[in-house]
Amino acid sequence: MPPSSRPLADLLRPTALQDIVGYSGTSDPDFSSQILWGPPGCGKTSYARIIAKASGLQNVALSGVTGTTAHFKDVFQLAERTGKIVLLVDEIHHLNKSQQDIFLPYLENGTLILLGTTTENPSFELRPALLSRCKVLVFSRLSDASLEQLLQRAETFLKNPLPLDPTARQALCTFADGDGRYLLNMVEVLAAKRPDHALSVQELENFVQKRSTVYDQAEGHYNLISALHKSLRGSDVDAALYWLARMLQGGEDPLYILRRLIRFAVEDVGLADPQALLQAVAAQQAYVFLGSPEGELALAQAVIYGALAPKSNAGYVAFNEVMDAAQKSGSFPPPKHILNAPTPFMKEQGYGKGYAYDHDYKDAFSGQNYFPEGMAPQSFYRPVARGFERDLQKRLAWFEKLRQDLKGKG
Repeated sequence: MPPSSRPLADLLRPTALQDIVGYSGTSDPDFSSQILWGPPGCGKTSYARIIAKASGLQNVALSGVTGTTAHFKDVFQLAERTGKIVLLVDEIHHLNKSQQDIFLPYLENGTLILLGTTTENPSFELRPALLSRCKVLVFSRLSDASLEQLLQRAETFLKNPLPLDPTARQALCTFADGDGRYLLNMVEVLAAKRPDHALSVQELENFVQKRSTVYDQAEGHYNLISALHKSLRGSDVDAALYWLARMLQGGEDPLYILRRLIRFAVEDVGLADPQALLQAVAAQQAYVFLGSPEGELALAQAVIYGALAPKSNAGYVAFNEVMDAAQKSGSFPPPKHILNAPTPFMKEQGYGKGYAYDHDYKDAFSGQNYFPEGMAPQSFYRPVARGFERDLQKRLAWFEKLRQDLKGKG
C-alpha cells in the first residue's frame, strides 16, 4: 500500500458526481441548498464536497456535533463580506432548533448555500422552516454490486488483488452492510496485515469485524415496527420474526415491541382468536420477569402465535364506528326503563318502570331496547367468518332471531 497518513477511504474519494458509487442522479452540479439524507458510507459527503468545489465559491466545513453558534455566526459574517459562500455541515441533525433557525435569513437572502448531511430522517430532526428552503436528496445504502465496484477500485489503487477466496470476498461485502467507508476501512486492515494466502470466510473473521447493525431511533424505530405489524397482519410468520430480530439487534426497547404486539392482538386478531391477546400479555409478563436475553423468546412466541392466528378487525371497526356515533348523537339519556330508582321521586318519574329482567325470560333474553330514546338501534359489531368469530356470528344471528320472534308475538 502506498505510504500515506490519509485513510484509504479518503484517498479513493471521488472527484466527480458520476464517480460516486451507487449515485444515480444527474452529473450536472446543483448549486441550490440541499439536505443530503442517507445511511453512513453512501456518498453524501463526497457529493457535498464535489458540489462545493464546482461552485467556485469559498466554502467552509463544520460539524453539527462540534460546531457552536459562534462558529456559525463567524461563517455568516464571512458570507456577508464575500457576497456568497458554501457551508458544509456534517451531521446537521445534531444542531438544536435555535441553531437551525439562525441559518434562515442567510438562506433567504441568498448569501449562503447550505449542504447538510444527515443519517436521520430530516422530517423528524430538522425544522420545517429550514427544510422548506432546501432540497432533500436521498441516498441509499450501497448494494453488493456497488460494494464490489469499490473493492475493484481499491485493488487498482493498491496494485494488488485482495487476499480473499470468492466466498470471503462476498462475505466482506456482507460485513460492510451497505457502508462503503466501512468496507474500505476493512480493506485497509487486510492490506496492512498482508496475509500470504487467500483467506476463507472463517479466516477473514479473524482479521476484520462485522459492522454493527444500523438502527436509528427515529427512522428505524418507526419503519421497522411498521414492517413487523404489517407482516403480522399479513400472516407472514417468517417476515415477522425477521423484523422482530432486526429491532432487537438494533437495541430497540422490547417493551415498546410488546406494546405493539398487544395492540396488534386486539386490532388485527381480535375475537377471531381471543388467545392472541393472552399470549401477548403473557409475553410482556414473561419478559419483565426474565429480562434479556431469555425473555426475548417470549416475544418470538407471541409473534409466531399472532402471525398464524385467524384475523379480524371487526372489534376495531366497531369501536371506531361507535365512538363516532357517540360523538354525533350528543347527550341522549339512557331509556328510563333500564335506570335504577333509588328514591321515591325517581320512581314517580318512571325510572325502572317496565324493565324486563332477562333471567326471567326464556333463553335469558327479553329483547327489550337498550339504546337511548331518540336513537334507533344500530349494528356496530359485525364479526367475520373466521376463527372464534364464526361462533359469535351464530350467536348474533340467534339473538336477532329471538328478537324478531318476540316482536312478532308482541
